[in-house]
Amino acid sequence: MNTLLNGRPTDPVEVAEVSSPYNEVLYSGQDVIEKTLSEQIESKGAQVERGRKVVEFTQDEHGVTVTLATVSEDGDVKDEPHEQIRCRYLIGADGSDGSVRKALDLDFEPEYLPNRMNRQIDAKLKWRRSTDADQLWFFYYEKGFCGVLPVWGGYHRLFFLADGTGIPDRDPTLEEMQTIAREVTEDETLTLNDPIWLTHSRFSHGVSSHYIKGRVIMAGDAGHIALPIGGQGMNAGLHDAVGIGWRLAMVLNGSAKPVILESYDTERCGEHQRLDEQQLQGFKNVVYRGHVKDAAMDIAARFIPNIGALIQGTDDLQQLSVAYPDSPLNDNHLGGTLNPLKGNPPRSGDRAPDATVIATDGSSTTLFDHIYNPNGQSWGWSLLAFDGRQADILPKLYDAINKVQSWPWIYPRLILGAALSDKKYPIAFSDLDDVAHSAYGLQDKPALILVRPDGHIAFCGSVDDADKLATYCGRIFKKPADSK
Repeated sequence: MNTLLNGRPTDPVEVAEVSSPYNEVLYSGQDVIEKTLSEQIESKGAQVERGRKVVEFTQDEHGVTVTLATVSEDGDVKDEPHEQIRCRYLIGADGSDGSVRKALDLDFEPEYLPNRMNRQIDAKLKWRRSTDADQLWFFYYEKGFCGVLPVWGGYHRLFFLADGTGIPDRDPTLEEMQTIAREVTEDETLTLNDPIWLTHSRFSHGVSSHYIKGRVIMAGDAGHIALPIGGQGMNAGLHDAVGIGWRLAMVLNGSAKPVILESYDTERCGEHQRLDEQQLQGFKNVVYRGHVKDAAMDIAARFIPNIGALIQGTDDLQQLSVAYPDSPLNDNHLGGTLNPLKGNPPRSGDRAPDATVIATDGSSTTLFDHIYNPNGQSWGWSLLAFDGRQADILPKLYDAINKVQSWPWIYPRLILGAALSDKKYPIAFSDLDDVAHSAYGLQDKPALILVRPDGHIAFCGSVDDADKLATYCGRIFKKPADSK
């Protein structure tokens, strides 16, 4: 990712260099993504019904009654009998113009950003810079902000967020886009041809006050209108889908207490509100800069070569830095207990770090390989039991694991820097080189880290306080006998 501030290049940013096994960037069309997701649904034995529309729903204590209509290709409701279906929960994933948010009385008045317009084109690009598919450019220029992004089929997307004063309120022409592109990129040889999309837009934003009401839950754009700054929109929506998925799986299985589902609202609505504030500030930094901020950025570009990374970010673009510090699922008992020179442990609500560990057969593996979906059903929880490099702590680790055996969806993993397990269960990993302990800030502290199905930390505690872990599980989970 290449960033230029008023024509001055800054150090490139390697967007893929984030802590994740899936750190590569995929830029794809929405139609391709929708097709891929539909194929996944069909591979699981379900089917997406096209040409259907929710026209009404009512909910009660036990479920939701949904009225469905058939619609034409133009979106008009056909004059034929409507169908009613009954479900335990309804997920509104019907976009920012959908009806679910309005029906729940959770709609909001969008805030429009004045005097700014986005003009955009997808076309074949020829210029004196690279046209390779792994190169992106962002130009901060006097009147606004420009992005040049490779898309698919050899095309590039160019967009210009700028002062709209005097610009016709219509889609731009190819000639207009080429003229402004040459001006902004300072490349008089730049040529655009074979356009497949020309568009313009003005921006508004807003977030619903809640993402769940009764038995109706909202996901993705159904709960907000996002500004196109940072490109987090789709990944944020997928976070919503995952957050609903594992929670509903536990609820429908009779394994979760109400706080599990209720926590979705606190976490995801709170995250969208945070992201909305961040995107608004980013928008102001990009297209409402003014002479003073422009001058400051010009000076910074001269003396801070890596300012591109500071401006654009990396893991936040991929939504890998999301945390839930205020989640009702959090229970943290490790804060402030360690030597700060050795690093602080991640806190409840943080995304669990990955680390390389050694399996019993001597092969290298990673914690992520044994945290995500540990039971093959997408809602198992993982208990990481660290020995803190204390060889005699093993009995306490076993005792802690025994305290949570009532909940069979908790899967223990021993992380041993000194102790040696003499049992086949639980699964044990060697960490003699302190890689995993260091990643969790636990070099000298035996600890219990409970990781949720979505990879976020729920509980952090000392091995000496294993009763607190059992108390936590009793607050969050039903026991199998209670769910019958």
